[in-house]
Amino acid sequence: MTVASNVERNLAYVEGSVGEDDVLFDARERATELGANPVPPSVGAMLSMVARMVDARAVVEVGTGAGVSGLWLLDGMREDGTLTTIDSEPEHQRAAKEAFRQGEIAPSRTRLINGRALDVLPRLADGSYDLVFVDAGPLEHLHYVEQGVRLLRPGGVFILNNALLSGRVPDPEHRDPATMAVRYATRAIAENPELTSVLIPIGDGLLCATRE
Repeated sequence: MTVASNVERNLAYVEGSVGEDDVLFDARERATELGANPVPPSVGAMLSMVARMVDARAVVEVGTGAGVSGLWLLDGMREDGTLTTIDSEPEHQRAAKEAFRQGEIAPSRTRLINGRALDVLPRLADGSYDLVFVDAGPLEHLHYVEQGVRLLRPGGVFILNNALLSGRVPDPEHRDPATMAVRYATRAIAENPELTSVLIPIGDGLLCATRE
């Protein structure tokens, strides 16, 4: 067996190792219908685990989608925690509200903001959040890094989804704008002395960083 096939087998095993309940299954179906491209179960489980590890009470999510990642984040957050989730598509947030209702999430635990994330994020308070998760278009990743790190409290965690872009980011032959934008964001995190980071190859890549 080649190294490549072994890696693929391992990743497939990881992706298949996480189960989801009916609420997540229904949310995933709504996401598919809307073309919202939800995070895979392995990424969701990682989000839940990180939220639990940092005892997250205040979380920001860029890219509500149909609520799949939000459900996973809320699963790991404190019971008195609030998820602030931002999306420019009203249909996505309506689907997410249905997912949260079906999951019996108290309305006080979610704050859904309809709008462009880079217009909303500057209005959020510095150093007030335990976790920032970005699942949005790659062209603005560098700006999300700048805003996300500003929002984190010491010890808080920033997570950037789609950090590998289907293998384009590690391939030097790919120099399209989206790929270059993700590389710039990755470099900005690596060069920030306040951050300790790791790239985790689940889903399409999770770039995680914690603030000192």
